[in-house]
Amino acid sequence: MRIRLAAFLAVFSSGCTATAAPPAVTASPLASAERGLSFAQERCASCHGVVPNTVSPNPESPPFEDIANRNGLTVETLGQFLVDSHNFPVAMDFTVTRTQARDLATWMLTMRKAGHQPQH
Repeated sequence: MRIRLAAFLAVFSSGCTATAAPPAVTASPLASAERGLSFAQERCASCHGVVPNTVSPNPESPPFEDIANRNGLTVETLGQFLVDSHNFPVAMDFTVTRTQARDLATWMLTMRKAGHQPQH
């Protein structure tokens, strides 16, 4: 899994213009994706398919792979969506912090299929 993440992140980050990370963020994109996977397995897997080629346990919750392959998503836009859409008690009983959302979005976008390039 680490090799796949490293290969994806190398391709994903090539060609992107660098932007300043928030001061608290010092970890690599690979570490962020690994934290995102861990969070997904712990908090999201009861509703969503959180790894490639899985079906969501809850039919109303799309697999992460499907979300990742929607056009126009970036780590920033997906992270903001995760914070905005999941921080209310009707959907779940926990809050997604901005750091968790960024890590989760980084993980999710590792499932982007060829031909679905992130927008920069």
